[in-house]
Amino acid sequence: MNRQSIPLILFLVLGAAACCLAAQDTAPAAKPCSSEEHRQFDFWLGEWSVTAKNAPQGRPPSANRISAIHGGCALLEEYSTPGGYTGSSLNYYDRTTGTWNQTWIDNQGGSLQLRGHFENGAMVLADEGTDGKINRITWTPESKKTVRQHWEVSEDGGTSWKTLFDGTYRRK
Repeated sequence: MNRQSIPLILFLVLGAAACCLAAQDTAPAAKPCSSEEHRQFDFWLGEWSVTAKNAPQGRPPSANRISAIHGGCALLEEYSTPGGYTGSSLNYYDRTTGTWNQTWIDNQGGSLQLRGHFENGAMVLADEGTDGKINRITWTPESKKTVRQHWEVSEDGGTSWKTLFDGTYRRK
């Protein structure tokens, strides 16, 4: 081999290596949140009108938008009432613990940290409870166009429950 062919050989080897690296960059990425468990709360996705079962006749419904974010790894909830109350939650499935998690914050300074599972056709999330008080919220798809949200609280460590909110989501 003569000295004049060395640059040509280096050029060809480096070009082939660059080509292979570029091909790796264009390969489709694996979807880390595509498991069946990650899709369990997808029935809640969409834009909704929300009405409490005990709402006075004629009261305008609240609005709630649930969007998939971060490549489908989380759901973002954006809730608002006609009276100006707003809140948002981040919902995600944690594959290391096998649980669904929700972090809620509202414009009144309220917050909730809920954890739970999809069970018997419904998403059931609850907090750890402090001083015997436990929040439990259940979302149940009733059809493709409606979801029931039932929020209960126990002040005796889960022995008895009182309804705080019982509402119907209607798809817009």
